[in-house]
Amino acid sequence: MQLIDGKAVSEQIKKEIAEEVALMVAHGKRAPHLAAILVGHDGGSETYVANKVKACGVCGFKSTLIRFEDTVTEVELLEAIDGLNKDDSVDGFIVQLPLPKHIDEQKIIEAIDYRKDVDGFHPINVGRASIGLPAFLSATPAGIIELLRRYNVETRGKHVVVIGRSNIVGKPLANLLMRKDYPGDATVTVVHSRSTDIREQCLSADIIVCALGKPHFLTADMVREGAAVIDVGTTRVPSTLTKSGFKLTGDVDFDNVAPKCSFITPVPGGVGPMTIVSLMKNTLLAGSKAIYK
Repeated sequence: MQLIDGKAVSEQIKKEIAEEVALMVAHGKRAPHLAAILVGHDGGSETYVANKVKACGVCGFKSTLIRFEDTVTEVELLEAIDGLNKDDSVDGFIVQLPLPKHIDEQKIIEAIDYRKDVDGFHPINVGRASIGLPAFLSATPAGIIELLRRYNVETRGKHVVVIGRSNIVGKPLANLLMRKDYPGDATVTVVHSRSTDIREQCLSADIIVCALGKPHFLTADMVREGAAVIDVGTTRVPSTLTKSGFKLTGDVDFDNVAPKCSFITPVPGGVGPMTIVSLMKNTLLAGSKAIYK
């Protein structure tokens, strides 16, 4: 069993990005600029945004954090997005999700200029990516693809089961794994909360990606010997062993599943760090106008 160390890979990629940014600056270009909109004071969102701002510093980017209270109106948020769309000094920006219930998340996503949509959530980026055109890829699927590439996990002709059909992980990842590329060329089955044959599908899988959001959902009796397992789950569960009173738990029963695997990602330290570094890669692409001129 080989542990896929997302933290180590992400640190290496940030160094690679920093080197590219240093070259940009040396040639008289400005460093990429990422802005983030954070609404409210959700603990998870605060942590995610803080980590993104920190990563910007490591990569040599300029970063701007725009904060709103959770009482912000949808109109006010749309006005802020319009301002960032028109600001030529901002290469890309994100609106941290989830948003308060009184705000239509899809309307917010679609209001972002797709050329600055470094989260890869805008329908234009999703659509372009799904048919193999250059686009900003959704961060978590892009991070998973990068891990598979850097650990030389074979995907050609393999059966991949993706557990979960979300718009930001399951669906885009399935598309990426089916493309004519490496990692790709896989036969992909997507199962979800209404599927009745999840165990059977998993037992036939060479690679399982679990992104259901249910702690310890994937158990050892669902995994065949030699399979590769990618755990996308990050659920906070109570714990008496940590100062915070909780710990991050994945969708995979790691202790019992790991001995059967050829490769497996831990939680934390697997897919999570790659999600942030994928956002950094998109920001570099936006800053260098590599996709949209």
